[in-house]
Amino acid sequence: MYQDKELILRPIEERDMYGLWELNYKEENPEWKKWDAPYFNLVHIPYERFLERKEKWVNQEDRWVIEVSGKVIGTVSYYWEHKASLWLEVGIGLYDSHYWSGGYGTKALRIWINHLFYTFPLVRVGFTTWSGNQRMIRVGEKLGMTLEARLRKCRYYNGNFYDSIRMGLLRDEWEELSFYHESL
Repeated sequence: MYQDKELILRPIEERDMYGLWELNYKEENPEWKKWDAPYFNLVHIPYERFLERKEKWVNQEDRWVIEVSGKVIGTVSYYWEHKASLWLEVGIGLYDSHYWSGGYGTKALRIWINHLFYTFPLVRVGFTTWSGNQRMIRVGEKLGMTLEARLRKCRYYNGNFYDSIRMGLLRDEWEELSFYHESL
C-alpha cells in the first residue's frame, strides 16, 4: 500500500468488488468509457458474473485500487507486453468523473510507476492511449514521459479517425526527476 496526503494505492480487496462493478459495469454507457479506448466495446455484465471473476481482481499484483477519502475512484494496472525483455505497460482508469482534472491521475500514476520501478528490474515503463484522450497524454508529459510512437489514424470512433499514442519513460530518466526524490 502507498499513500500520499490525499490518495491511497492498494491491492484490491473483496470488499471493493461491488464498488468496482458499479464504476465499471453498472451503467450501459459510462462517461469514463468515452475516454478510455471508446473504440472497443464495453460489455455490460451483471454483478454476479463480475463476482465470478474476483480471483482476477482481488489481491493481484497487477491491478490496484485508487482510493481518495475512503472512496474507490479507479484502478491502476500493468501488463507484460513482453516479459522476457521486461517490457511492461501501465494503465489507469479514473472512473468517477468528479475526480478528473484534479491531479489524482497524475499522482496515482506517479506512485504506481515508482512502485513498479522499485518492484521489478525494469528499464522502461510506458502506456498506450489515443489522440482523443488529451488528459492522458498530458499526464504522461507531466510524468516526464516521451512520445515514442504515433500510429496515425488507426483508431476509429464516432465517425473520426484518431492516432494511437505510445508514451514511455526510462528508469534513469525517472530517477533524474525531482518528484522521484521527493517520493522516497
